[in-house]
Amino acid sequence: MESRHCFQKTFIRVFLLLLGLVATVVHGQGTKVGFYSTTCPKAESIVKSTVEAHFKTNPRIAPGILRMHFHDCFVQGCDGSILIDGTNTEKTAGPNSGIPGYNVIDDAKKQLEAACPGVVSCADIVALAARDSVVLTKGISWQVPTGRRDGRVSLSSDTNNLPGFTESIDSQINKFAAKGLNTQDLVTLVASPTGGHTIGTTACQFFRYRLYNFTTTGTGADPSIDPAFVPQLRALCPQNGDAAKRVDLDTGSASNFDSTFFTNLRNGRGILESDQKLWTDPSTKALVQRYLGVRGLQSLNFNVEFGKSMVKMSNIGVKTGTQGEIRRVCTAIN
Repeated sequence: MESRHCFQKTFIRVFLLLLGLVATVVHGQGTKVGFYSTTCPKAESIVKSTVEAHFKTNPRIAPGILRMHFHDCFVQGCDGSILIDGTNTEKTAGPNSGIPGYNVIDDAKKQLEAACPGVVSCADIVALAARDSVVLTKGISWQVPTGRRDGRVSLSSDTNNLPGFTESIDSQINKFAAKGLNTQDLVTLVASPTGGHTIGTTACQFFRYRLYNFTTTGTGADPSIDPAFVPQLRALCPQNGDAAKRVDLDTGSASNFDSTFFTNLRNGRGILESDQKLWTDPSTKALVQRYLGVRGLQSLNFNVEFGKSMVKMSNIGVKTGTQGEIRRVCTAIN
């Protein structure tokens, strides 16, 4: 019975992965590195300089933009729909309402419209800005294929498909497979873009339950947390304290794009429950160990693999050719 159950789970995952790959191949056609080389040669440098200028005054925009790109691609595809203002749009949904960096995209768009009116899509600006944000936090660069067009649909209800902070690994794997992404992509992208967890912060409200009332028999902490780490977290997030207070997701290395996130998972210092499950669940633990260089396993280079996974993710459901539009203002449909 158990082997049959495992077979059924594997079959479902393979089916979802194939379905997602078909969607990615079909909708991903048309993007290429250097898409604007003749129509707007300075497009990438304008985005880069804009991100750099904002980063100097507010470093929080880096993890914000990275997360923005992730959330955009998982809803309606990578089409800039997360940027649209209005009632019940994606931007108003809980996972997106507090993301810093929307103003950076708007600023870059204004400059691009002055240089190349009606040429560069908002979706491409987000993809390029995500790469530039990683570089500013000491990560390596990668070539970003461009040529996306902007979507016209943005619904808050569609964000229900985003992976949640209490979600099981099986559920996360299935959601990623439906987008054409495999388990390695999951481990890689969660560590970085809810993603961007090697840089950035989260609010106490999203993990405080792990510190005080996780067990059913009292007020104990989640047993997967390092017991020596619990007092530190409780000091940062008192039981009746400010639920909106921000705490580093990658303890000791929140400003640097690196693999310390995986070390924290191994040491029981993952902040979000969904993050720590990457270490406790056998489906993903071996991949975390490979990023840690555990002897006996083929090691993985986080920066290199991250770039590959980002390119895969950035082609989810993209609109090209005559699909969608090129918005003149990222917050409004033409």
